[in-house]
Amino acid sequence: MFDVYEIRKDFPMLNKTTKDGSKPLIYFDNAATTFKPQSVIEATSRYYLEDSVNSHRGDYDLAYRVDSEVDHARNNVAKFINANKSEIVFTSGCSMSMNLVAYGYGVKYLKKGDEILLTEAEHASNVLPWFKVAEMTGAVIKYIPLTKEGRLTSENLKKAMTSNTKVVSVAQVTNVLGFINDIKALSKVAHEGGAIIVCDAAQSAPHLKIDVKDIDCDFLAFSGHKMCGPTGIGVLYGKFDLLKKTEPFMTGGGDNARFDMCGNVAYLEPPAKFEAGTMNLAGIYGLNAAIDYLNKIGMENIELYEKELHDYAISKLKTIDNLVIYNETADTGIITVNVKDVFAQDEASYLNSKGICVRSGEHCAKLLKDILKTVATVRISLYFYNTKEEVDALYEALKNGGNFLDAYFS
Repeated sequence: MFDVYEIRKDFPMLNKTTKDGSKPLIYFDNAATTFKPQSVIEATSRYYLEDSVNSHRGDYDLAYRVDSEVDHARNNVAKFINANKSEIVFTSGCSMSMNLVAYGYGVKYLKKGDEILLTEAEHASNVLPWFKVAEMTGAVIKYIPLTKEGRLTSENLKKAMTSNTKVVSVAQVTNVLGFINDIKALSKVAHEGGAIIVCDAAQSAPHLKIDVKDIDCDFLAFSGHKMCGPTGIGVLYGKFDLLKKTEPFMTGGGDNARFDMCGNVAYLEPPAKFEAGTMNLAGIYGLNAAIDYLNKIGMENIELYEKELHDYAISKLKTIDNLVIYNETADTGIITVNVKDVFAQDEASYLNSKGICVRSGEHCAKLLKDILKTVATVRISLYFYNTKEEVDALYEALKNGGNFLDAYFS
């Protein structure tokens, strides 16, 4: 395992206090974004301080060095998820990656009557692009039933599949309920039915060991900022043959071999054909450093520690009589709650007065309200740098207060 207290020293943000300086900052909003270790901050700065030139094969040493760094980062990402380097596309984040698949593959190959299968637990980034694809192509959006608990099973996918199903697009870890979906089993069902499967890994890549060859998904997307990396950088993995068939989402400099006045264009092979224009080079440097950092800790260790911390938190929180826990059996560090008769935003404001950062609202999963039977919730999301002492502070705050007015009169 690892020493969480030693690890915390790597994160400048964990040494912060509340605005008035009276309370330590307790950060439980890791599903939205994570703090960055010093090594990532330094790697991002290194681009601007030492290597601040463009990529795309400039004919001088500095440009060659940047090209080499990008190539190294792409290889590092590929190893991180057990892919081939040619299957790794750098994007601005998971949202862009999902849009690239939806527009570049979905619009090209789907036709009227074809079915796209989603679930009610999906994030907007894995819903809205497919809504647009359906509008543009005449394809139909359908939903795979979830269990009463809110889990997705391969059995339910099999029941939802028809001869018209062409795309299955689901999260590996749902961002409100925190359940791990068995992508390997889901891929098998999708492929047997003649569909491709797209995996939203925004909430899994930071927390679980991913092997795309083993789970056999066709596309997989994740963001750097949720895994200790910079904002504005993400990854799309696609099987190489599928990437070759996919249209570029954006075109311009750097993605083509040639074009002429008649409009004939020859695009480069993947991944270059999806990386038009100047990429977020500082972000790529930072993402590379973030992957090095996570690898040093070990993804298996991260998963085990977060499960232990989650179970500890649940054991404490479920003793609070007026606290509703929506996902007590979650597989990851996401805990979604409400205090009875207190609006979620009010509760989050109260916790903020105690120096505790959580997320409140619908969490971009606006289809989930029919399952949760509530519009808004408070989401507590843990990461490997959180501690049991921080969980204890959360417990005391929830136990002793539940009204945002307490923030002003306590």
